[in-house]
Amino acid sequence: MNAITHELVMVTNDTYITADSVCELLRRIAKRNLGMPITLVLDNARYQKCNSVTALALQLNIELLYLPAYSPNLNLIERLWKFVRQAQT
Repeated sequence: MNAITHELVMVTNDTYITADSVCELLRRIAKRNLGMPITLVLDNARYQKCNSVTALALQLNIELLYLPAYSPNLNLIERLWKFVRQAQT
């Protein structure tokens, strides 16, 4: 999500998320030509930290900022899972 315009940039698929999916997201973000530095906040999933993703981010001049190893309060998906678990009980 663009922090200024609140525009959502996303890649969807019906299988697993892979390094290729992350690379496609990086390309879509870079195409926006924002004219300012881009920092993408990621968790520590293996497919987000692989060589192909980090090399493409460097090429596209996108900074990758990884959350600390265990940070459920900073990771929005963890909040969603907590809400879903509470709703099921």
